[in-house]
Amino acid sequence: MTAHIQTDSRSNLIGSAWMIAAMALFALEDALIKSASSSIPIWQVLVLFGAGGAVIFAAVAMIRGTRLFQPDVLSRPMKVRVIFEILGRLFYVLAIALTPLSSATVILQATPLVVVAGAAMFFGETVGWRRWSAILIGLIGVVIIIKPTGDSFSALSILAVLGMLGFAGRDLASRAAPATLGTEVLGFYGFLCIIVAGLAYSFWEGAPMEPLTTHVSLHMSGAILMGVLAYASLMKAMRTGEVSSVTPFRYSRLLFGIGLGVVMFGERLDQTMWIGSALIVASGMYILWRGRKT
Repeated sequence: MTAHIQTDSRSNLIGSAWMIAAMALFALEDALIKSASSSIPIWQVLVLFGAGGAVIFAAVAMIRGTRLFQPDVLSRPMKVRVIFEILGRLFYVLAIALTPLSSATVILQATPLVVVAGAAMFFGETVGWRRWSAILIGLIGVVIIIKPTGDSFSALSILAVLGMLGFAGRDLASRAAPATLGTEVLGFYGFLCIIVAGLAYSFWEGAPMEPLTTHVSLHMSGAILMGVLAYASLMKAMRTGEVSSVTPFRYSRLLFGIGLGVVMFGERLDQTMWIGSALIVASGMYILWRGRKT
């Protein structure tokens, strides 16, 4: 299933660079979406974002002569990918819209830990007891951040956890997707899933569509552009080198997300946030180091 993925050190290095670029772009996308969601309903944000991304990837596919509708689109990994894409996008957009951007971003950084665990369970990649221990420590960091037993606990923080699990499942399914499906095909169907997520959430939110101001239009256009570039970079990363070597670089999104949260939205990090962040990043770094030794 993964024979088409190169696993030499050069491929791992290239994949890691793609991952860092994707994380910077995703952080910018998150900030723009959070800003837009303060003016229009969340379901409308999702639909507009998904439609814009789908149109761009469809245009890229047309230019490259790539068929968007082909038998491999209906393969099992793609069906699994669709489910996780919808769940990941819906819950994470809800998280960045309803909770501080910095906390949602930090929780999302547990994604590499879940992906590495999934790579061991589903792809047979070697993950020894030391890396399993690091995964556990990183997840403890998530628990510290959401503070489930404290007076300051907010059930809304669970949205980011659910989004993180959805993205981890999507990334694993992307790796398992047939090699015949290029980035533009994966991107097209990924953004279609966002439209589905938005339409489904519209029944729950029950808010009418709002007219787009110039401010919102610019933010949504920027979010779509950042999202498309980030999505393409992520797919390149996940399909270059080993999952256990490439995915730890997702923690770089923490730095970008926290910085934007502080600068754009005036957010502040408390002690538990710093402790949880440190555990998650340290776990990711250790997994990367162990991955290079094995």
